Amino acid sequence: MNSTQSSGSAGERRLQQLLGTTDQAGTFYDRQVQPRLTPQMADFIGRQTMAFLSTADAAGACDVTFRAGPPGFVTVLDDRTLTYPEYRGNGVLASAGNITENPHIGLLFVDFTHDHIGLHVNGTARLHRDEDQRRAHPDLPVDTAPGRRPELWVHITVEEAYVHCSKHIPHLEPAPRPRPRAERPKDADYFTLRSSLLPAQCEGVGTSTPTGPLPGRT
Repeated sequence: MNSTQSSGSAGERRLQQLLGTTDQAGTFYDRQVQPRLTPQMADFIGRQTMAFLSTADAAGACDVTFRAGPPGFVTVLDDRTLTYPEYRGNGVLASAGNITENPHIGLLFVDFTHDHIGLHVNGTARLHRDEDQRRAHPDLPVDTAPGRRPELWVHITVEEAYVHCSKHIPHLEPAPRPRPRAERPKDADYFTLRSSLLPAQCEGVGTSTPTGPLPGRT
């Protein structure tokens, strides 16, 4: 791979020249950016239970979301192809809608519990109906989300994949999900009616006078 010509956007390269990181970036492109999934990447994806997903519409307006499921809910079909199921959810279908306008997609897998490392996968996506995807790939998981059936499958052709280094990735311990607090609003109300709970929750808080700089305001 010719790192100075084949990898990175024009904007990346301009900033690298401005900040003097062209050689450093070239080394990263040559050593880390892969045009397909390595066996180690495929194995890593097969162990993951969550992924962060980015899409944009035809005008470039971005959306980022979160997907989760049992290990391997994002299925590696081969070293150039991934797929994952889309469920009904709230009915908005923001990510899938973006894909119909703009096929470019980015996924970020992060291991927070064991190896503390991440994997970026960028590519292009198409939407397939459940029955069509299963006809083409009969070994797909049947029940990636218990009790639900996929509305669609997102079929991704990998264009590049590369490491996200471990620095600043926090350590998280898997634990049973606690029971929701009685005063917690429903999801649909959480960010719209939350203010009605603040006075009771804040009672007695903030009564002391700070003696030093506020956090983040040094």
